[in-house]
This record gives sequence, C-alpha cells and structure tokens, in this order.
Amino acid sequence: MKGDRVEIVVDAGDTTRTYEVVASRAGRRVETAVRRGVVEVSEVTRNGSVVRTARFMANRVLALVEQPIPREDSSEKAGHSGRPLREDPET
Repeated sequence: MKGDRVEIVVDAGDTTRTYEVVASRAGRRVETAVRRGVVEVSEVTRNGSVVRTARFMANRVLALVEQPIPREDSSEKAGHSGRPLREDPET
C-alpha cells in the first residue's frame, strides 16, 4: 500500500550504505525476496507488474527493515461504532 517502505543497509567495504524502496502511489506495495544469494526488493502494482527493483548480494546485506504503514481495521474507522445505523423500534 502507498507508504510502505523497505530500508536496506549494505556493507560497502569501509562504510555502510542505506537504500530505501517506497510504494510511491496508491495501490502499490513493496515485496522482498531472497533467491540464489540475491536480495530483491520490488515495488509492485495492483495487477502484479513490477515498477522498479533493487537487487543486492545477500552476503553484503547487513539489515533489511520492512516498515509497513499501519492498516485500519474496518471496525476501527473513525465514526464507526459497530452498531447498526438505524435501530428497529421495539414492539
């Protein structure tokens, strides 16, 4: 979802570098995968097409921090108390 982020901290020899992949538009999400010694972080659209991908050698990655935005549960939305909108009169 828009606002999801993944921070990747990579060993760059004598220093570390931090990279960030962010879901920049509504409906996009960030997915991570580790395959064959490569860490792959991708921004993906709703229909599954990849917008951009960042790839790092797994033995160089020091930290991979996923920071999802907090999701609201449908019953926790503002102004929604969980009661029906109209109460039936008691007969």
